Amino acid sequence: MMQQQLKIAMGCDPAAYDFKVEILKVMEQNGYSIYDVGCDSAQEGLFATEAKKVADLVVSGQVDRGILLCGTGQGMAMAANKVPGVRAALCFDIFQAIMSREHNNANILCTGAWMITVPEALRMIEAWLFANYAGHHQDGLKLMDAYDREGREG
Repeated sequence: MMQQQLKIAMGCDPAAYDFKVEILKVMEQNGYSIYDVGCDSAQEGLFATEAKKVADLVVSGQVDRGILLCGTGQGMAMAANKVPGVRAALCFDIFQAIMSREHNNANILCTGAWMITVPEALRMIEAWLFANYAGHHQDGLKLMDAYDREGREG
């Protein structure tokens, strides 16, 4: 199964490079088309740089969703959430991933190569890609959008 119509950007830092390569390989074999922003080796790259690349693609609408990978996922989530319009969710299991979409309309999924296995990540990513925002917490999401605007204006 795949969510083929979605445009997806993926990025990682050196700690998750091998993890990303494995995930990309399987997802591409399953028919996904993914825009890989980097990093391009296990020796070079910064989590904040790769997070910003994916976040900018998501916010601009060039892609529908983003996936960010690092050792724990925490650095990626923190960096991505600095970009106005991003709702990056740090997840380690299917339930968290689905809830991040259904309740919080997350547009970027972050996870960690040190935290879960490639098969677990693939199952979680697939669940996240198929989950849809169910309209929960609209007032909270509107308030977060207002915080984003306030940060840009003030």
